[in-house]
Amino acid sequence: MSTNRHELVETWLREELQPFVGWDFSYLAGRISEEREPWSYLDMASELMERSSSVIDLDTGGGEKLLRLREHWPDRVVATEAYAPNFELASERLSPLGVEVVKVEVTDTSPMPFANGEFDLVLNRHADFNSSEVARVLSPGGTFFTQQVHGMWHWDLQAAFDATPEYPDATPEKFVPLLEKAGLTITSVEEWEGRMVFEDVGAIVYYLKAIPWEVPGFTVRSHLRYLLALQERLEAGEELGFYAAKYLIEARKAGR
Repeated sequence: MSTNRHELVETWLREELQPFVGWDFSYLAGRISEEREPWSYLDMASELMERSSSVIDLDTGGGEKLLRLREHWPDRVVATEAYAPNFELASERLSPLGVEVVKVEVTDTSPMPFANGEFDLVLNRHADFNSSEVARVLSPGGTFFTQQVHGMWHWDLQAAFDATPEYPDATPEKFVPLLEKAGLTITSVEEWEGRMVFEDVGAIVYYLKAIPWEVPGFTVRSHLRYLLALQERLEAGEELGFYAAKYLIEARKAGR
């Protein structure tokens, strides 16, 4: 290995300690690139907002995406977030703008603390959802719009650390029938596959610490041999590119 191993490890340890707040990967600007899906989630969400009088954004993170949609907000905007640091950040950013930020964990089995038919639009970007609860809180004629990360996302990066996808069945084939069973009509499904490329191994360290479910228990010390193997691949001229895939589902509730 041509690069000094001690210096590499020290660099990676510093990356491991870098803070990650909200859902903001700007720290990795220029060090990570992703082929883009052929749609714009924000553009599609904005069009749906303009036809709605109320919207809820499930698992808003620090409110980053919701803020980018601000000029399209309807009269009532609600956001949920369970992770305490993100909830505090979202509240700080969104509450002064009139958004109701609710601290609640949204899972694929849990109920949501909202009334029947409370929202014209339910937005969900990369978060769990309970199909029955989504259908319940939607108003007649309301829309559920979600962009999801495919369950096999980064299977090859995980394999480089002897890890495997936690939810390989997180696909449209799983969720479309669940939404239909809940009484919703599927109006659109789109799928995309591509690659995410890391320019250096330190960027992978930061990424895996920010998204701890990809390689459970990851630390530089405990996974050092895997990081060194990736460094060898990089120095041999191999691109550190890994499988990426996302999909969109839009569903509508019968009504007006």
